[in-house]
Amino acid sequence: MNIINILLVDDHEIVRAGYHRLLENTKDIKIIAEANNGEKAYKIYTKLQPDVVVMDLSMPGIGGLEAACKILKYDNTAKILIFSVHENGTFLNRTLEAGVLGYITKRSAAKVMVEAVRKVAQNQQFIGQEMQQFLVQNNKDMFELLSPREFEVFLLLAEGKSVNKIAEILVLSSKTIGHHYTNVKKKLNINNIAELTKLAISKEFLRV
Repeated sequence: MNIINILLVDDHEIVRAGYHRLLENTKDIKIIAEANNGEKAYKIYTKLQPDVVVMDLSMPGIGGLEAACKILKYDNTAKILIFSVHENGTFLNRTLEAGVLGYITKRSAAKVMVEAVRKVAQNQQFIGQEMQQFLVQNNKDMFELLSPREFEVFLLLAEGKSVNKIAEILVLSSKTIGHHYTNVKKKLNINNIAELTKLAISKEFLRV
């Protein structure tokens, strides 16, 4: 039996503990490392080369999408499974375009997570039931205009975080975040934070 070595990435320790127990309750899956943010995930991946990275999207520092892009740039054969609270076509499309193989939601049944890990380990795409409806949507998404970093800044601004706070979270200068914000406004044709937040709510990026 081939053992599937996993890097588990989520910023909430209690969430990692739950999935750790779930995955290690199988005979063929082993957690070899954990990380609580994207930067650590990238560093661990380059050292350990796990079979599958199981990663959340929303984390302090660089999020799951940007971390996935970095990992896949380092190793274009990397097998990544995203598990997230976001049930949204934009998130799904951006991760698939980046080269991620799997996407499931955090409300998926335990057996779905196990099945997804096994499929992704075999280099097969796995999209959770809740997300499959978005696969048939071919409408051009305005958010495709944003880089992974700009999209991350957009989400943090929509959550009400200040430019200085985002700079602290992403370990960047306030000037750099301001530059990203300017690009976001231009690309999405919005003028201020109020319009940005309204757009995020309309796209169901925020729960109100």
